[in-house]
Amino acid sequence: MKIAIVRQRYNPFGGAERFVERALGALADEGAEVTLITRSWEGAPREGFKQITCDPPYSRLFGGRAARDRSFSAAAQLAMAKGGFDITQSHERIPGCMIFRAGDGVHAAWLAHRARVLGGLQKLAQAWSPYHRYVLGAEKAMFAHPALRAVICNSQMVADEICRFYGVDRNRLHVIYNGVDTAMFHPGLADEFRVPTRAQARIPESAPLLLFVGSGFERKGVPQLLRAFAKVRNQATRLVIVGADRKLKVMQALALKLGVSQRVLFTGPLKDVRPWYGAADGFVLPTLYDPCPNAALEAFASGLPVVTSTTCGAQEWVREGENGWVVDAVDEAALALRLDDLAGLAGDAAARATARRGVEALTLPAMADRLLALYRSIGGAAAGRV
Repeated sequence: MKIAIVRQRYNPFGGAERFVERALGALADEGAEVTLITRSWEGAPREGFKQITCDPPYSRLFGGRAARDRSFSAAAQLAMAKGGFDITQSHERIPGCMIFRAGDGVHAAWLAHRARVLGGLQKLAQAWSPYHRYVLGAEKAMFAHPALRAVICNSQMVADEICRFYGVDRNRLHVIYNGVDTAMFHPGLADEFRVPTRAQARIPESAPLLLFVGSGFERKGVPQLLRAFAKVRNQATRLVIVGADRKLKVMQALALKLGVSQRVLFTGPLKDVRPWYGAADGFVLPTLYDPCPNAALEAFASGLPVVTSTTCGAQEWVREGENGWVVDAVDEAALALRLDDLAGLAGDAAARATARRGVEALTLPAMADRLLALYRSIGGAAAGRV
């Protein structure tokens, strides 16, 4: 089977990119001929698949991000048409693909959730943004395009949103969860990393340690997290924030203003977060919107109870009071209470076991099997050759 996967750009810290890498590898192992259509995949693993680079020029001055995405969309559509592929799967909102993986969720839903924390002028700017208007148009056109055979949703939340915003038939929506490497992320990381990682960061062994991992601090809820953390009752609790963001210094300044800078550690981006999964007692992600964050699945697999939001797909694996809690992302008082509850689970073996058990079936081979089953159902006789 000849499969084309479309993703515009590689970000070594991006969850969608990690999914693409894992999917490419798994599909190639199964004998599929996989081609990646991309603008730039520099610095990423290249084994096991072919690459078509589509990097057409666009006006940064007059068109900006909308012109960038529009130019790539046109080039990718041409590459898909010429490639003779049995399956074309896009991770971008490109009309004409056979399969769309909604790894970034529903843009219309994201804008609705984001509007909750914007002021009046900011809401107006969002509504009239050329970029957002372009993405909404592309999203609508893609879901209405007759070539679209299936949509891969990485959580039930995303499937519900696609139905609600665009009326796509449920039969075309397939929930295939992100795969997590359960051999790499496991509760034994605590035995390996807890003591040395805490010692290096000068975090007391007895202090409850909460961990946040994510890039895009506004969307992932870091401002609300810091304000909630300033209200926790247990002043011994520490917070570690791992991730890359242009507003890193702004968030550090906010932590200082709130009086929690001595208890909050910003590490910046890390390629290997396992030492912090091992050092932590709980994971927190009060995101304004996240379809299904890999970091949350990795945290569960590592045996960490999780506090997340009602607008996060990872809520599916939370068992209230057993392995975490779900709160409204903008309810800082409720979040503060749950941070204390999460800190209270430090050392709770039952909570760690429940966290791990919930995602043990979400392995990379299981994800590949689900993808291949979908491709076979769509590709017909050609797919049967895999």
